[in-house]
Amino acid sequence: MSTPNSFPKDVFTSLKELLGMERHAQFFSMIARKQKVKSILGGRHESKLRGRGLDFEEVRHYVKGDDIRNIDWKVTARTKETHTRVFSEEKEKPALIVVDQTKSMFFGSKARTKSVVAAELAAIAAFRVIKQGDRVGGIVFADSGIDIIQPKRDRRNILRFLEKVVNRNQELADSQSVNFEDALKEVSKKIRNIVTHDFLVVVISDFHRYSEPVTRFISQIAQHNDVVLVKVFDPLEREIPELKFVAGDLETQVTVDGKNKKIRNSFSSGFDEDFVNFSAHMKKHRVPLFTLDTVNPVEEQLKEVFKRSKK
Repeated sequence: MSTPNSFPKDVFTSLKELLGMERHAQFFSMIARKQKVKSILGGRHESKLRGRGLDFEEVRHYVKGDDIRNIDWKVTARTKETHTRVFSEEKEKPALIVVDQTKSMFFGSKARTKSVVAAELAAIAAFRVIKQGDRVGGIVFADSGIDIIQPKRDRRNILRFLEKVVNRNQELADSQSVNFEDALKEVSKKIRNIVTHDFLVVVISDFHRYSEPVTRFISQIAQHNDVVLVKVFDPLEREIPELKFVAGDLETQVTVDGKNKKIRNSFSSGFDEDFVNFSAHMKKHRVPLFTLDTVNPVEEQLKEVFKRSKK
């Protein structure tokens, strides 16, 4: 059984560390529907309405279906053509942050584990959403179960969410892997019970398995919501070190000849091909996908991602 002292930093996370990520949240914002697919940043979530709103935007020609209450009679009288006023309204954009804390995330070869990186990003995203004035909740899925925090506009709700993340993260020391497809079905059901339309759904995972159920589920959610995918990966998952070594788990072991250039190239190209195919499939459904590694600080990587999205 694990004790508090058995959770070394960067292998596991803690509530104190996740709360500390709030200082990085002020620099980032999440996407809005009106932006380009590749864009990750966005301001408040405005939508043009043919009805009453908060801020007057423009006067334009009346078209069938416009609310007659918004007809600008002065402009209509002056131009002899019917004109209507258009308003912009700030719409709420509740967010659901889905965090993978399954056994495949419990891996890191240099600096931190994938599960820690995912937890840090989840914290930054949650604080960013609440700073924007929107409701935020989360789902933490692990091999031993699923935790659900309903979206609320409350800092205490973020605390409950991060506590669940930490608990599931520290359980990885003793957890056993379960069937991913079965877990995904359960997560899908939970998300559908919460997400209706006009939500922001952020899914943080290693997406280690690019299966049809995974892509189908994501595309279905993206039909009526903004979805952002973040793939967390470790460099060793793409690049085999140039040496001969033994890799294995509790059940099997295999000798890998990293000195063989053909093997190294095949390993890297396989990783890249899988990611490119998955990314292309998501792009068809207007779902942006970006990556974070386990080596560099999350906040520094986010700055680079957002910098590229503005170009």
